[in-house]
Amino acid sequence: MTQDTLREEIRLAHFPPPLSHYTDAVRFGDLLFISGIPPLDADGKLVGKDDPVAQTECILKGMRDVLERAGMGFGDVLKVTVYLADINHRAMINPVRIKYFGEARPASTLVEVSALAVPGMLVEIEAIAGRKRT
Repeated sequence: MTQDTLREEIRLAHFPPPLSHYTDAVRFGDLLFISGIPPLDADGKLVGKDDPVAQTECILKGMRDVLERAGMGFGDVLKVTVYLADINHRAMINPVRIKYFGEARPASTLVEVSALAVPGMLVEIEAIAGRKRT
């Protein structure tokens, strides 16, 4: 099997167009690399202005869609990186993470940033998922 046959770019039609030169996710063999998901609706408009919980909910719904498209679920997520505009929002978004991940506990990194790609974004999440070969 060549490297080209192992790599698949994934784009979801109901996601807004990428803000730059990237795709929603890339599958490489048994691994899935999910780009940072912004809290945007299908028209590219910000969801949950001033509400990190609503933004996280939007992001994790989008992540669920990407995972399902790849035949995976939240239990397959190995690592997440969460970018917050305000580190104090961590406690507010944790219940949303628990709602989606359930008992699964991926490795995780949380980073406070000075700004995100779209004005008003308070949170962005990227992930790596993988499935064990059967």
